[in-house]
Amino acid sequence: MEEMPRCLLRSLAGPVLLLSLWLAPSLSPAAQNTPSTDAWQTATDLPLVDFGGLTPAQKTRALAILRQEECVCGCAMKIAQCRVLDPSCSFSRALAAMVVKGVAEGKTAEQVRDALANSELARRAAASHRILGDPVTIPIQGAPVRGPQHARITVVEFSDFECPYCAKARLEIAGVLQAYSRDARLVYKQFPLSNHPHAELAAEAALAAQAQDKFWQMHDKLFENFRSLSREHMLAWAQEIGLDMPRFTADLDSGRFKKTIERDIADGDTAGVEGTPTFFINGKRYNGRLDLGSLKPILDAELKK
Repeated sequence: MEEMPRCLLRSLAGPVLLLSLWLAPSLSPAAQNTPSTDAWQTATDLPLVDFGGLTPAQKTRALAILRQEECVCGCAMKIAQCRVLDPSCSFSRALAAMVVKGVAEGKTAEQVRDALANSELARRAAASHRILGDPVTIPIQGAPVRGPQHARITVVEFSDFECPYCAKARLEIAGVLQAYSRDARLVYKQFPLSNHPHAELAAEAALAAQAQDKFWQMHDKLFENFRSLSREHMLAWAQEIGLDMPRFTADLDSGRFKKTIERDIADGDTAGVEGTPTFFINGKRYNGRLDLGSLKPILDAELKK
């Protein structure tokens, strides 16, 4: 199963809080100034890994474990390898911190490995790799909806108007919804990432358009032009789709939609959203490809329930 690429904001419990890109090599910091691909095998210091509290012997043991154990982010690399080749990966950073902590506490290599395998981080990673996750409750009241009101399948999308993968997903999911036009509806939830400088304003513009019953027209304009988002352009697009401009401008500048955006983000955090786009099918996170061929058996199975 190949997972859809996403713009990711990974938030991990504990001390780790990093912006990260997953499955996005064109944008990853690892693509810039990439070190030698085998440097991790001999490196005695790893990016953002603090060995300061270890003795030389403990550090040697920790490095041995980091070179042997795999990262759980889906990169198919060892933890040390992931730290060197993709320093932005918060999964390998958190795992490395667990290894260092375990060694400092005097645990054996086997005990440290068991702790890694049974950690909440490993559990979350395993769940994210299943094609459908466990069902969760996602509030959708007031959110923009495209499709039949009483559709048997509800697809909830957490998305960011400045995310290139979201722009691509818009076209893919449109084809799927067309094929299931009588049975499926799309609910859009705002999830602007903090590393996209124009995403929050774009979300506000879309909600200001929704206040005039033209959310989806603005939605399409924003995604068609996701590389050139600006307030000036948003005003121009609002005029193109026939919005009441004084009202739209006042709404856009008032900040009245910030609470809606914050609520959507909180709903996404509760549901385990770590990046965009993230889709839920009848409350279950979908981790597969968005093409009709991949989604058809999933949607057909939902219709049989």
